[in-house]
Amino acid sequence: MTAVPFIGFIVIALLAIAFVAVPLIRAKEKKNWSLLLAAITIVTLGVGAGTYWLVGRPYLAQREARGLDTKDPNGLIPFLVKRVRQYPNDGVAWRYLGQAYMAARDPRNAAKALGRAISVEGQGDAELDAAYGEALVMANNGTIPPEAEAAFRAAVKADPSNVPARFYLGQARLEKGDRPGAAQIWQSLLNDIPVTSRLHQLLVDRLAMVSAGPGGAAPDPRQMVAQLAARLKADPNDALGWVRLMRAYSVLGETEKAKEALATARKTFASNPDAQTAFNTAAKALKLN
Repeated sequence: MTAVPFIGFIVIALLAIAFVAVPLIRAKEKKNWSLLLAAITIVTLGVGAGTYWLVGRPYLAQREARGLDTKDPNGLIPFLVKRVRQYPNDGVAWRYLGQAYMAARDPRNAAKALGRAISVEGQGDAELDAAYGEALVMANNGTIPPEAEAAFRAAVKADPSNVPARFYLGQARLEKGDRPGAAQIWQSLLNDIPVTSRLHQLLVDRLAMVSAGPGGAAPDPRQMVAQLAARLKADPNDALGWVRLMRAYSVLGETEKAKEALATARKTFASNPDAQTAFNTAAKALKLN
């Protein structure tokens, strides 16, 4: 590889990072949480099917080159396609191309590119495996195909703390009718993420959903809140539980009970600054102060 093409590719890669990654990490949360939420957003909005061809090796859909001064990820794709065609064993280039396709809401081509990156670099990179699985899920209209589940399992094997992989493995259990299994995975994930994360409430809602009766009937909210309050009275050393209780009381319109829960939580965790920060954040959001 000559120096000039390599430097040119570095410039393109940096631009790809700027245009593709920066909007996803502005939320002041860990990168993998932001990527997961971006993927969920894509499912919510609906993803248009991309056009692609696969004849021996990927001939990825062509986009009109708009120049490197564009903020549209589509404008970067032709340059990255050219790069991977010139250097087909460049796993980093395939990874960037997959990220660009995902930012352009073309998960089918993203899956092809990320799959090629894995074939070049091998499994064992948790973020890459999880990104590949996400692309497959997006391309499958939000349902988890076997290839995606295998990718998420590979990601968790490489990094047991990987957030997107754990979330989707819970979803895979639910799709198979294993509600207790889904709840176990999601509860474990909920315990590991900060209460200020936007994923936190999503997991709380999912856990409420899987705790519904066998017929799929919605659980009684007041009964669930009462059970949570009773559990916290017996074992108050659960900061996340207190935040959930405050939020639940607020949703039910029982503001005074929410304030009482806040006061008890602050007293219980008086020497824990992280917990106090979480309580203050929740109190501000719920207007309990």
